[in-house]
Amino acid sequence: MNITQTFYDNLASHYDKLFLDWQSATHEQAAILHKLFENNGFDNTAHVLDCACGIGTQAVGLACLGYDVTASDISDGAIAQAKARASDANVKIHFENADFCALSNTFAEQFDIVIAMDNALPHMLSSADLARAIKSITSQMKDNGILVASIRDYDTLLKDKPSYSPPYIHKTDKEQRVSFQTWDWNEDRYKLIQYIIDDSEKLEVHKFECEYRATRREELTNLFISNGCSGVVWQFPEETGFYQPIVIVRK
Repeated sequence: MNITQTFYDNLASHYDKLFLDWQSATHEQAAILHKLFENNGFDNTAHVLDCACGIGTQAVGLACLGYDVTASDISDGAIAQAKARASDANVKIHFENADFCALSNTFAEQFDIVIAMDNALPHMLSSADLARAIKSITSQMKDNGILVASIRDYDTLLKDKPSYSPPYIHKTDKEQRVSFQTWDWNEDRYKLIQYIIDDSEKLEVHKFECEYRATRREELTNLFISNGCSGVVWQFPEETGFYQPIVIVRK
């Protein structure tokens, strides 16, 4: 089991604590994605593959909008959470455990839309691994299909290499919940530690470790083009309402 699998297996049962209201976030993010899909010629008759679905934050929201959703992830813990949340939302999603570097090992079909949200691609810690992931993902796209992925703004972050992310503080009727990350840089790679602090009747502190490679937009754009994609468009939070830059890739 690699560091990414371990990170998400351990984080899965706590991941929703990164949101003030996870269910509301699923609907808000689905609305953003639905608008992007419509702007690129698709509606909810499209078949969507969420190839890094985590606990289902985007997959469940899209299924609630009527999309035909298939969802996969490398983490068994995340998939188990996603299945339970899809059941709670009364939506049907086909789930598979799959590595997005080798999607053809699991999926024979191609999809109208593939999504990889929440900074999934920078888990690839070398240029060769990233190239393998992009080749795998674009191979599952139909001709004229699109990929929608979100990536941290590493072009900006690499200028200063901050040592932490600003904390999120969520207050509810019963508790205050604080989440933040520390980042320990080694050239273009960094060790991330995610802290989640629950301050309610009993103080609980959770800590999860992972590693990322800060991936510039130019590198990703060049990889998409070299894998047969004809259009690569970057959009930013002020344009989309999503919290990270989004790339839309046309095959």
